[in-house]
Amino acid sequence: MGIASNVGKRLAPRITKAAPELTTGFVREALSRAINGAGPLSPAGDAAERLRKEYPGDIEAAISRAIELHVRYAGAQGFLTNLGGLVTAAVTIPANITGLALIQCRMVAAIAALRGHDLDDPRVRNAILACILGEDTVDSLVKRKRLPAPPMGLATAPVLDPGLDRIVAAEVASELITKVAGKRLATTLGRRVPVIGGMVGLTADGFATWRVGRYAGREFLPRSRR
Repeated sequence: MGIASNVGKRLAPRITKAAPELTTGFVREALSRAINGAGPLSPAGDAAERLRKEYPGDIEAAISRAIELHVRYAGAQGFLTNLGGLVTAAVTIPANITGLALIQCRMVAAIAALRGHDLDDPRVRNAILACILGEDTVDSLVKRKRLPAPPMGLATAPVLDPGLDRIVAAEVASELITKVAGKRLATTLGRRVPVIGGMVGLTADGFATWRVGRYAGREFLPRSRR
């Protein structure tokens, strides 16, 4: 794990140069598309409503189903974007990061909507992105005063910090690049077998998405719907 993390930290600046769209702007765009819909993926709010109807009166079951579906989506894109091995890494890694950001943002947004949060509220959007970082990273950022509070605290803050969205988006971009590039390339470098790289991508992205979903489910507490 330590080797993979170190590889990711070394590779992140190079990948950002190779793919200049991997900036805070790309994170915000991924969140916007996740909420409003992109391609075959319907808007997160619509997905939440379908699940609410599928599991009437049982929000916990609806949230579990949302996590399950998005874990499958993440695993599929993780497999496909890692089949090329080292030869196509410069192309597939940016695609993997973008796809993973979109899927995880949509999942967390659906969970937030199921719990009664307003997806148009910029405070809620910052909380969604904070969930993508994962509990350990958020706790570290809060401890270092880079973030004022965990996701639920961000979503329910009395006032919006205008500079917070930039900080959160930057942290998410860095985290995604480090995790995807480091874990995927470290494993692929060790194996040099494209199919194994695909299986590692499937497992790593699926598991990472499951953890993010579980964290979001704990953070976004119920809010009354107005």
